[in-house]
Amino acid sequence: MAKLSSLLQLLLGFLISQFLSSQSCLHDHKQALLQFKSSFISILASNSSTFNSSTLTGLESWNSSSNCCHWDRVFCSSQLLSRPANVVALHLDYLPPMRSTDKSMPSHVLTPLFSIKSLKLLDVSDNSLQGEIPGNGFGNLTKLVHLYMGGNNFNGSIPPQIFHSTSLLHLDLGTNSLGGYIPQEVGNLTKLQKLTLEWNYLSGELPTSILHLKDLEVLALSENRLSGQIPNEIGNLSKLFTLNLMANKFTGTIPPSIEKLSKLKWLHLLANNLSGEIPSGIFNIEPLVELHLGGEGNTLTWKNNGKNIVPKFMLSTLFLRSCGLLGEIPKWISTQKTLHILNLSRNKLEGSLAEWLSKMEFEELDLSENKLTGSIPPRLFQSQILQFINLSENKFSGELPENIGDATSLIYLMLSGNNFSGPIPKSICNINSLQLLDLSENILSGNTFPVFQPNGSLRYVDYSSNEFSGMVPANFPTNTWFLALHSNNFSGSLSQNLTNLDSLNYLFLHDNKITDNFPNFLSQISTLEVLNLRNNSFHGSIFPETISNLSHLQILDISNNRLTGNIPADMGNLVGMIQTSDKSSSRLNLLSFQSQLEMNWKKSMQGLSSDRLDIYFLLDLSKNQLSGEIPSSLGHLKKLKQLNISYNGLSGDIPSSFGDLESIKSLDLSHNRLSGSLPPSLIKLQQLTVLDVSNNKLEGKIPVGGQMGTMNYPDYFANNSGLCGMQIRVPCPEDYVPKAPQVDEITEEPWFLWEGAWVGLPLGFFLSIWTVFLSGYLFPAPKPRRRILCSRQRLNRRPFRAIYSCSVVELLKFLGKVVQVYSQKGNSSPRLSLSVSFNFLSLIFSYCVKINDISVCMYLQVYCLYMS
Repeated sequence: MAKLSSLLQLLLGFLISQFLSSQSCLHDHKQALLQFKSSFISILASNSSTFNSSTLTGLESWNSSSNCCHWDRVFCSSQLLSRPANVVALHLDYLPPMRSTDKSMPSHVLTPLFSIKSLKLLDVSDNSLQGEIPGNGFGNLTKLVHLYMGGNNFNGSIPPQIFHSTSLLHLDLGTNSLGGYIPQEVGNLTKLQKLTLEWNYLSGELPTSILHLKDLEVLALSENRLSGQIPNEIGNLSKLFTLNLMANKFTGTIPPSIEKLSKLKWLHLLANNLSGEIPSGIFNIEPLVELHLGGEGNTLTWKNNGKNIVPKFMLSTLFLRSCGLLGEIPKWISTQKTLHILNLSRNKLEGSLAEWLSKMEFEELDLSENKLTGSIPPRLFQSQILQFINLSENKFSGELPENIGDATSLIYLMLSGNNFSGPIPKSICNINSLQLLDLSENILSGNTFPVFQPNGSLRYVDYSSNEFSGMVPANFPTNTWFLALHSNNFSGSLSQNLTNLDSLNYLFLHDNKITDNFPNFLSQISTLEVLNLRNNSFHGSIFPETISNLSHLQILDISNNRLTGNIPADMGNLVGMIQTSDKSSSRLNLLSFQSQLEMNWKKSMQGLSSDRLDIYFLLDLSKNQLSGEIPSSLGHLKKLKQLNISYNGLSGDIPSSFGDLESIKSLDLSHNRLSGSLPPSLIKLQQLTVLDVSNNKLEGKIPVGGQMGTMNYPDYFANNSGLCGMQIRVPCPEDYVPKAPQVDEITEEPWFLWEGAWVGLPLGFFLSIWTVFLSGYLFPAPKPRRRILCSRQRLNRRPFRAIYSCSVVELLKFLGKVVQVYSQKGNSSPRLSLSVSFNFLSLIFSYCVKINDISVCMYLQVYCLYMS
């Protein structure tokens, strides 16, 4: 009986499979899919000249002669009575050829799919789709249950039509470029279980309608610009097991209601603007396995500094960076037996590494930027799963453990910025998986070093700022691309074994005591992008072929050595300083762990971020003994931002080709023997901020125009033969122009005004006669006294003497009044006004009455009119 039952089940299954295989999809659905493929291929072909449709994977089976239910990435309905079948699912994620082009795929390529209204699942993630999300099209897909559109380049806002599909369980729009607010319509998706909007540019507050999604299990909103406070009602989303709000701008406190999320496993709140006390209820959420608090921006505090915490969870990841921890490492962490990732960096932890901590099996341990002391317990490196350890920027001391090589899974080892001493343990070269080794800024010493296998994994090596001596080590894996050995006591000559590092991009050997001919053999490392040999004792000349082979070089600093000879003309052919090349993102990510590198930038030593070295283009040949003329070919280096050839013995003119250095910001030619004048082409340098030509033999006028008009620091032009110009406030000979006679703006008026004469003379004459007549008729003159100077009798007896004395006295009085009247006119006109003339006439009348002499009166009137 059992066998019969089994046979019947097999037969039924066979019949069902045969029945389903005979189903065909709807004709309209098939045509829509073929139209999508056609548009897809057409756009790919227009974006890439090398595209070949035969290499298209995933859509090869899509053709008009076959059943679309049998096509790859297509699923149809399984209802037995449904003939033909409906297309219900399309898995169109990560279509490989779309990633092979540099251009994005426009979002309208999805248009044909919107006619398949039976769709329940649509996955178009990771396809470089660009443009706004077609809202009207998604409004047709009301039966959608799963919609995945992450990993594209969608921009604009989230269309509200997406939220018309009320059956949606999963909605993923993460890793796009969407902006605006999260629509309130999100509350319509009452069945939603997973909402992923992370890695976008969304802003504003969380819509209150999200709190209506009672079935929500995953809320991932990290890496946006969301603000406001986290709603206290967040605790009502009782089914949440993932809450990721990290890297936003949320403010306020962490709501205590989070304690009610009894199913929560992943809580990520770091890197916001949260403040206040960390709720102790978080430590009562028993399912919690990942806890991320703190981070840059948050200013959280602990009750009793977290000493009395008794957590109910068992974590695998604890991230408390910048979380205000004080004192010793919290003891409650020792209870987390399953903890594999611990980050307590950038706090104020003190004391030594506890023994219990070294016995824990970590994959990642980051205790950097604290104040921890003591030595490293050897037990820490006995872990076989330890991959990442960062103890940099503390106060650790002592020698490095000899068994450091036992951590055979280690990938990143960062111990910089401490007080470690002694040699580097030779066992470290046994870690074949090691990719990054940073021992910089300690007091390590010794002249023998680990010998790494040529085929090792090590890529990044930093031994800088220690007290190493002897020959420069060169036994590193051939794939090493970052090697920093600067600021030590290395001496002697360079080993030609360095040429085995045929992938080397960054080589720092500056600030040592190396005495050798210029290492022209480094030209064999054609991959070099940054070469710094500053502050050594290299001598000899630079071979032209050395420069011509370093086509990727963008930073070359060989300053403060003893180099002689000419600057090779081939230095103007450094392609890396002429055009920008692409950088490996993985290498730049590796660099992002590291601190700043000190370079001479704009005449001062500054720290340049090591993960952004790709944006700097520098050439520094200063403080050597170079001679000859400056090659004009240096003007070809259009990407160069700084050129420093100061403190040499260079002569001749400054090349006019320097006007072609379109990106130059700092140009230092000081302390040479340069002659001639500054080329006028320098006015084309629109980004120039520093120009130093002091202590040369330059003469002539400093060009004016563009940025040259802002070069007004006199010290940068000092000690030359005869520079002049407005920048140094020294006039040039051609600036002296003979002064033309100044002409008053107001036209000079004639000294004699006939209009005043014709008015004043008759009027004054008749008024004088009339005044004298009336004064004699109405006011007869009294009998003159003997002592009156101007009496008529005296005038009759001694006419000449009397007239003289009388006129002098009265005239002096008259002139005093004339001065008062004349002061009324000011300096606005070269002649007396008509009103002032009348004032003069009235004074004359008074004078005539005094002396009783009409002839004198007439004379003075004529004189007054003449002067006016």
